[in-house]
Amino acid sequence: MSKVEDFLSKEDEQEIIDAIRTAEKNTSGEIRVHIEKKSNVDPFNRALEVFHYLKMDNTKEQNGVLIYVAVSDKTFVIYGDKGINDVVPDDFWDSTKDLIQSYFKSGNFKQGLVEGVLKAGLVLEQYFPWQHGDKNELSDDLSKG
Repeated sequence: MSKVEDFLSKEDEQEIIDAIRTAEKNTSGEIRVHIEKKSNVDPFNRALEVFHYLKMDNTKEQNGVLIYVAVSDKTFVIYGDKGINDVVPDDFWDSTKDLIQSYFKSGNFKQGLVEGVLKAGLVLEQYFPWQHGDKNELSDDLSKG
């Protein structure tokens, strides 16, 4: 599978968007999922580029999380902004990566992304609980490159 269009169905995409909305319901944190065919640079560096391109570095509390997927490269990166990285346990991103990867290995890409988003949301809720007046700073839609 190498095409972004073939990676997820429209229904799958909607389930991921619903998971993002659920995950962000009780937190001021922001979660985005970006999917593209391939990364022409190191995937971590590409995730960082996308993070900035999506203006995820402009959140008030620096608590954005990007799940970046390069379909034909069969790789993904979870990138958290400084605010979240300063407070989560050292192994948090590894355990989230392992969870997503366990679903990806069996070809269940949608469920891997849903579970990763929900796990990130629980931790964001713990450290960045929703406060009266918080607003959704970024789109919940999947972005594609």
